[in-house]
Amino acid sequence: MANRDKELEEEIYDKVVDLTEYAKRQRWWNRLFGKNSGPVAEKYSVATQIAIGGVSGWCAGYLFQKVGKVAATAVGGGLLLLQIANNSGYIQVDWKRVEKDVNKAKKQLKKGTKQAGPELNTFVEKSTEFVKKNIVVTSGFIGGFLLGLAS
Repeated sequence: MANRDKELEEEIYDKVVDLTEYAKRQRWWNRLFGKNSGPVAEKYSVATQIAIGGVSGWCAGYLFQKVGKVAATAVGGGLLLLQIANNSGYIQVDWKRVEKDVNKAKKQLKKGTKQAGPELNTFVEKSTEFVKKNIVVTSGFIGGFLLGLAS
């Protein structure tokens, strides 16, 4: 019985290794993820990569959720206090000046969005390269992040 289980495990392992080699030889894989995709894949198994990505993603998502709640509470509370102070007469808001400043900021943002800075393009390129090289870890991270946000 144990001998049969061992043979079955070896057969499954051989099929997984064959599938990995098959994926490396496929042109669509290379076009999609790049020729040198997966430096982490050479060091760790797929299950380990998914586990590492999932755990780190869950931690990031959980922290993002908690910090987001605190930030939303702080911003909402600040706006509420400002409104109470305005209604009580402690402060007065010059709404015409606020509208003028907001319109000025909109115009500046429209000018700035037409030409993206080179540092933004470099960051996007580096991020894309990282995702292509570490697709398994990245997918585990995304799944864990979504679970962390939900918990």
